[in-house]
Amino acid sequence: MTSSTHDDDTTPEEAGPGPGHGHHRWMMIACCIPMLAIAIVLVATGVVGSGFIIVAIACVVMMALMMGGMSHGGGPTSR
Repeated sequence: MTSSTHDDDTTPEEAGPGPGHGHHRWMMIACCIPMLAIAIVLVATGVVGSGFIIVAIACVVMMALMMGGMSHGGGPTSR
């Protein structure tokens, strides 16, 4: 006989976001910081033009949009 250690019958989709789910977004932003730092250094030293900063910022914005648009629900009905 098997028994469940959970007392409620809610699925993860019904439970909603739990603690720690916001940390993933901050981790992805933290991964963009080195790229921005390198872009600033390259522009400051004259290796690349100032337009490179725009490309780096566009990359960060695109990452943020993708993170915000990700569906954390379960299945095609949550899109």
